Amino acid sequence: MNDGPVSTFQFLGLTFSTANVVSGLVVFLLVVAVVFFTSRNLAMKPTKGQNFLEWLIDFTNGILKGSIPAKEVGGFGLYGFTLFLFLFLSNQLGLFIQLATSGGATIVRSPTSDPIVTLTFSLMTLMLAQFAGVRKLGYKTHFANYMKPFVFWLPISIFEEFTNFLTLGLRIFGVIFSGEMLLKLIWELAISHGIATMVVAVPIEMIWQGFSAFLGAIQAFVFVTLSSVYISQKLEVEE
Repeated sequence: MNDGPVSTFQFLGLTFSTANVVSGLVVFLLVVAVVFFTSRNLAMKPTKGQNFLEWLIDFTNGILKGSIPAKEVGGFGLYGFTLFLFLFLSNQLGLFIQLATSGGATIVRSPTSDPIVTLTFSLMTLMLAQFAGVRKLGYKTHFANYMKPFVFWLPISIFEEFTNFLTLGLRIFGVIFSGEMLLKLIWELAISHGIATMVVAVPIEMIWQGFSAFLGAIQAFVFVTLSSVYISQKLEVEE
């Protein structure tokens, strides 16, 4: 497990995390591979891969249908599917692959173990919710919702948007980051005193790795569920 600094690079005067860029690219390629290999031979009699893809689409659509009106779900189906698959694979990546440079700087890990990444996804969801609200209700009605039940409610509504942004992104970051840190600590324990600690710590490492994989799946589900809730709130006129 890597505990060194994160590698960075400069571009147009801005500093970027190499780990976020490389890890995000790895997850992107995995998402493309999953979709490609499960959909390249579509048929009336579906293969195992097609069955899996159709199940996954139905699963993510089911999450959206729990909050978003049925007639509106179609417009967000692709977003929900892509978001869930990307987050799920992002959460799992660091549990099985962590790479570092010769200097110890991390270049591959779970992208969602960085709050910049998770808060970016959070911002994407909230911006999509704003766009959906304006598109359906119009600017006047959409922004009037922030002043209901009375105009002095506006500061509270704005603060609520900010807290939604933080909690949506930091929740998944906290779970993934803490899971990877505990895996690192268990591994350090395993190699601290040779075979004696290895025998004890390796089974614990495997159990926690499996539990962390489960938590990663749950967090992807929770993120998409809350995203659908936030979107649905912008599609309705506040009473």
